[in-house]
Amino acid sequence: MSPRSASVNEELRRRSRERILAATVELVSERGYEATTLGDIAERAGSARGLISYYFPGKRQLLQSAVHRLMHLTLEEALEREPRAEDGRERLARAIDAILRLAEERPVLMRTHMAGILQAEGFVQCPEQQRLAELLRDTVRRYGSADVDADYPLLRALLMGAVFAVLLPGAPMPMARLRAELFQRYGLDWERGVPPDGGPPDGTPVIRTVLPDRSVRVPGQSSAPS
Repeated sequence: MSPRSASVNEELRRRSRERILAATVELVSERGYEATTLGDIAERAGSARGLISYYFPGKRQLLQSAVHRLMHLTLEEALEREPRAEDGRERLARAIDAILRLAEERPVLMRTHMAGILQAEGFVQCPEQQRLAELLRDTVRRYGSADVDADYPLLRALLMGAVFAVLLPGAPMPMARLRAELFQRYGLDWERGVPPDGGPPDGTPVIRTVLPDRSVRVPGQSSAPS
């Protein structure tokens, strides 16, 4: 039997890594972080325990990569779902909704992820995080930012803050209120994206955008008319 080509080996490694990441999301969502062992993850993924150590330096780094992959896939699905939207405002609305829904639907996983980010190692610079970052940067670019390098980190920080507020034990913020604040900041109509049932919270300004996307400059400044 002839040896496998480099491209075949690379594809096998990619699939193995993705199985490990998917298994991590499943198990931490089901059992929590402390109750999930690397051996459990290897068994669920159908991989050798040693492969996890080969791909990831530790359990915390593995979890961050797994959540970044989930966020990337969730965001990609939201942005590309039918009907496809090239409009930058619609894409930003979908991105905000996708991240907020993920916090609401997977609270154990996302709370654990946020806690890990606040530890000394901070963000894990992995391929999954880089793909997520590029998708968010592209969203900011299509929205009409004239300075993506400045506006992307602001969007990321605002989304992280909103996720933290949704997940805060004992005093969570209502998702609709957080969504309303983000939509107002970016000049987005409430009906864009996937609006929650019940309409906007009382007191939320009704925004009607009339300018094209490229006329918008800054998140947080009211350059778009209401």
